[in-house]
Amino acid sequence: MAPEGAPALVLAVPGAPSAASRGLAEEILSIGRSELPGLDGRIGYLEGDDSEGSEFPSLAGVLTAVADERAARAEFARAAGHEVPAATGPDAVVVPLLVGPDGDLLRRVRQALMDSSAAAELADVLGPHPLLAEGLHVRLSEAGLARADRARLFTVTTAADGIILATTGGEEAVQAAGITGMLLAARLAVPVKAAALDQEGSVAGIADQLRAEGSTQLALAPYLIGPEAAEGLLDTACKEADCATAEVLGAYPALGKLAVAQYSAALGLTLGASAH
Repeated sequence: MAPEGAPALVLAVPGAPSAASRGLAEEILSIGRSELPGLDGRIGYLEGDDSEGSEFPSLAGVLTAVADERAARAEFARAAGHEVPAATGPDAVVVPLLVGPDGDLLRRVRQALMDSSAAAELADVLGPHPLLAEGLHVRLSEAGLARADRARLFTVTTAADGIILATTGGEEAVQAAGITGMLLAARLAVPVKAAALDQEGSVAGIADQLRAEGSTQLALAPYLIGPEAAEGLLDTACKEADCATAEVLGAYPALGKLAVAQYSAALGLTLGASAH
């Protein structure tokens, strides 16, 4: 259970806002609330708009609103004759909706924190983590590109014998994705190599490497939640690598758990312990 007065968890959603990205963020927050009942979850968009009635408020706008609401609650309580201690700790913890480091997007998240009037903490991105390797495995099996369970004796004729783990965020993101890639390789018992969707030639180059090492049936596993990748990047990569692809992680249930875990970690162990 979230302690009374705990900071809000604000999901920072990258990319062009859409009904799809809002639905995804809402689903992840819903899973987060089941992990930590009483959690005050909000959604702010890096490319949001704070005009009146906007469906997609900016991250800075959401943080400012959270801080204003907290101050108003304290003022209301004082007016009602209650003794209200001075606020301690942040108004909000911002959890970037990213599985790995993306320097450009994280700079924009930090700028939004500075542009708001809130005292806000920035949590880590969601990966690398074994639960993300599990999610990638599930998405590959859903696409018929990997067996759902290595213990089963049947074979999937379309199963890939080499996986390109495709992410965004440049070289730093590729390095971090490699850790989850090792976990995925252990699950599938096939080689997995990470590549950058947003670096020209990266995916094709990794495809060539895997084929040179003996893989004949490649599959692309998008190491993405979804909104962070520009439209068309995945399609282009699949054509360049000449391979099939699984779906993005999307609202895979583990993402809600990881968002709460990063929120808890940013606030210290006591809140993390209360989530269990």
